[in-house]
Amino acid sequence: MIHVIATVELKPGCRAAYLEVLLGNVAPVTAEKGCLAYAPTIDVETDIPIHETYDDNVVTIIESWQDIAALKNHFNEPHMLAYREKVKDLIKKVTIRVLQPA
Repeated sequence: MIHVIATVELKPGCRAAYLEVLLGNVAPVTAEKGCLAYAPTIDVETDIPIHETYDDNVVTIIESWQDIAALKNHFNEPHMLAYREKVKDLIKKVTIRVLQPA
């Protein structure tokens, strides 16, 4: 099993439009072979000293996949190709971290 932390940096003022598309894509993603979890999240403000700064223009997707092959297949699924086309003008930058259990 692997875990993925996908950080999506959005253009200012685009979060609501982006979330509408992203949340509509959750069911097809979780139905993919090898998808164990796919959870879009947004920052919450806290007074915890070690908490990173709140950012209204960031969406973090916490994912778990059976293996790297399943993750690679995910990128080429038809619903993911359609998703990327729909959100391309809303996104500033996307980065991922791929992790394994320690």
